[in-house]
Formats: sequence, C-alpha cells, structure tokens
Amino acid sequence: MAKVGFVGLGVMGGGIARRLLDAGHELAGWNRTKEKAAPLVEAGMTWCDSPREVADRSGVVFTMVTNVAALEAVTGGPDGIVAGLGPGKVYVDMSTVSPAASRELAERVRAAGAEMLDAPVSGSVATLEQGKLSVMVGGDAATFERVEPILHDIGPTVTRVGENGQAVLVKIAHNLQLAVQMLAFSEGVLLAEKGGIAREVAVEVFTSSAIASPMVKYRGPFVLEQPDEAWFDVNMMQKDMLYALEAGRQLDVPLPTTAITNEYLTAARGLGLERQDFAALFDVLAQLAGVEKVRD
Repeated sequence: MAKVGFVGLGVMGGGIARRLLDAGHELAGWNRTKEKAAPLVEAGMTWCDSPREVADRSGVVFTMVTNVAALEAVTGGPDGIVAGLGPGKVYVDMSTVSPAASRELAERVRAAGAEMLDAPVSGSVATLEQGKLSVMVGGDAATFERVEPILHDIGPTVTRVGENGQAVLVKIAHNLQLAVQMLAFSEGVLLAEKGGIAREVAVEVFTSSAIASPMVKYRGPFVLEQPDEAWFDVNMMQKDMLYALEAGRQLDVPLPTTAITNEYLTAARGLGLERQDFAALFDVLAQLAGVEKVRD
C-alpha cells in the first residue's frame, strides 16, 4: 500500500479518492471546498490545509480539477503541489486540460526532481461506482510501471498511450465523440417523438439497440430527466470541444461534427443551461423542433 495524495475532490475526484481508500492506501487530501471532503475524512482520509501539504505527505499525488486555471492554482506558488514535490515522488494529473499545458507542467515537475504522468479517465459516475473506469496514461514508461498498480485500483483498464501530453490528447479525442453521439441521439429521439412516438418509448428502444454505446445507455435517459447534479456539464464539455478544435487546427484534421456540436453547446449556454449535464443538447434541439415538453 502507498502513501497517496489527492487534490480536487469533486464528483469524480472524490469517487476516485474513495476507491483508493477502499483499496487500503493511506490517503491525504485537499479540496477548495472543504465540506465536500467531509465524507472522505470520516472514511479515513487525512485532511491537509494546502495542496503542498498533500504533496509533502505523499509519494504519489493525484489531481482532478476542471481546467488549466484550476490546475495552475493547485500546482503553482509556495502552497502548490510542485513546491512539495522532490526526488522519488510521482505526480499524476487526471484533469482534462490542453496537451501543451500538461507538457509544460511536466517540465516544471521534472525540474523539482519528480516525475509526472497525465492520466485522464474514460467513464461516468455510474462507471466509477461499478469499478469500470478506464485510464489512459501519458509519460515516462518506467514511471508508469511504478504507478500502474495504484491506477488499477482506480479502474481495470489502464493503458499507456505515449509521452506527456498524449493521454490528454486522447481524452480530448474521446470526449468530442461523447458530445457528437449525444447530439445524434437527441435528433433520433425528437424525430420519433414528433412522429407520435412517446419519448420514453424512443429512449427505451434506442438504449436497447445496436446504437446503444455505453454512453448512450447511461446518458440517454437524461433526455427524460436531468440528474440532480450534472455529471459533466455544458461548460466543461465545451471546454473540451474547444481543445479538440484547436488540436484539429494544429494537426490539420477537419472536425466538422465537432464544430457543429460545439455551436449547439453555445446555444445551450445562451438558454441558461450551462450548469446542466451536456445532455442538455436535447433541450436545444427540442426548442428548435417546437416540442413543448422541455425539461426543467
């Protein structure tokens, strides 16, 4: 068992930290909102007063935060994670940020004498609870081998895809497909509904059919009722779509369906749906289609 730290204990980060605790690791943690960490503290996590203290206490430090600005806030400065790193330590960032920002941070970590992996995950809250997350990893092969057993405590599928920054690129390529699928699913449901088929029936048919990817199975029912707390909200999804479009420009890869879906995410924000799960793409199309029954 290892001395592990975790910074960023939101919906997904907190769930991953719980899995590490359940696996028997000695866990220290910090979160911007301390109240969200209370259940983990009750379960045995040691609360720290700063991200640096988490790094001071831990051999392997994880982060999962929302964007580049949040990542800089927890890693930089005298109270940041990098200040608490040193030889022999490994920093694992599970956030979805730009590949360039991830590579730049890896250089700062190496300058502190430690090693860094980028290790975003594929899966939802439901996937996490079922123990079925998959982890994609970028970074030094030897460092990956050191941390791989801990990553398997998070999810059963752990794949090193390349060097620093390449795992977050794969995650961005992965996430654009989630949004595009959700838009296509919404089109199908609305076409059926306007043709006289009950929305619930259309959802049941599609989520039990050949088009039912794991994402469609767990997010498709959100067109009937949004979750109480967004699993992945419109703002977060659009952040990743913009990363994808930028990468497409840099690598000369046309991303037509990504560009179109991104515009519908902008429309969702314009309708005040930015804090809802990105399944709110359905609500945008529903209003355009003149469907009266739009969810709250």
